[in-house]
Amino acid sequence: MVATDSSRRAHRTMPLHRLDVPAPRRLPFAIGTFDSIGPLSRAAYPHRHTFHEIAYVTGGSGAHVIDLRRWTLRPPHLCFITPGQSHHWQQHEQVQGCVVLFDEAFLLAHPGDRTLLRRLGAHPSLPLSPPAAARVAELLAGMRTEYGQAQPGMRTVLQAYLHILLVQADRLPAQEHPGGAPDGEAACSRPAAVAGQFVRLLERPEAAAARTVTACAAELGVSVGYLNTAVRTGTGRTPGELIRHAHVLEAKRLLAGTAMTVRQVAHEVGFADPAYFCRFFRRETGASPGEFRRENHGTPGSDENTTLR
Repeated sequence: MVATDSSRRAHRTMPLHRLDVPAPRRLPFAIGTFDSIGPLSRAAYPHRHTFHEIAYVTGGSGAHVIDLRRWTLRPPHLCFITPGQSHHWQQHEQVQGCVVLFDEAFLLAHPGDRTLLRRLGAHPSLPLSPPAAARVAELLAGMRTEYGQAQPGMRTVLQAYLHILLVQADRLPAQEHPGGAPDGEAACSRPAAVAGQFVRLLERPEAAAARTVTACAAELGVSVGYLNTAVRTGTGRTPGELIRHAHVLEAKRLLAGTAMTVRQVAHEVGFADPAYFCRFFRRETGASPGEFRRENHGTPGSDENTTLR
């Protein structure tokens, strides 16, 4: 159900996993255990996805590393991985549980779920009390039954289950979410909607080299001035600040998760001059790219093209 990107570009950068659901379902959605999804669900090398992943971890030990942050496994808990994030399972002993995979197209019935996923993805490891774990297990069991039976209307039922799971996770007291109550994007004001679109645009790893305020405004179909106002109102930060943060995060992912040279990393995140990139990185992080890599470098994934069914 998950395939690695076998393109030349993926081989020289970080492995990119895509959602590949076989017939007869053909939905941008899959659910199963770590075992049934396959070995890539427990990948021990830094990689990222084109899709969302929710992992309900019920057993095992070790750690889950998401965007260079290490979360010790203390089952039961939920993990949220959003498209573009770098993650891998570290020194794990047979992680057990349930995995839910889906892409942006699966969220069309509940647009506000994108907001919930961004908020949950900012705090990706969510511990569960026994009552909360029981509720999550019940919802996932219902999803797996519905997915296995493949009856007419399955898509809408699965979307409803997913929506309930996200709302329940967002309500858990152990989670601290910025931004107040979740509102559906369809009900947002135009500036808030543009700010949300801008944030999602920066989350796309393939857009790294084109991350400028002017380019983003053009892609969103608004003026630079309007984008500045909308993003500052919606996030409290300027588009330029968020773009610099996105550059730094992408550079950290590549330095820690690939064997790319500093020159290649600079080019990948949109810097024609590696020396300027090094100055930028030091100014933003307090360390040179080389120093950061020595402290954080992981083991890149295999170049083998693997598909799991």
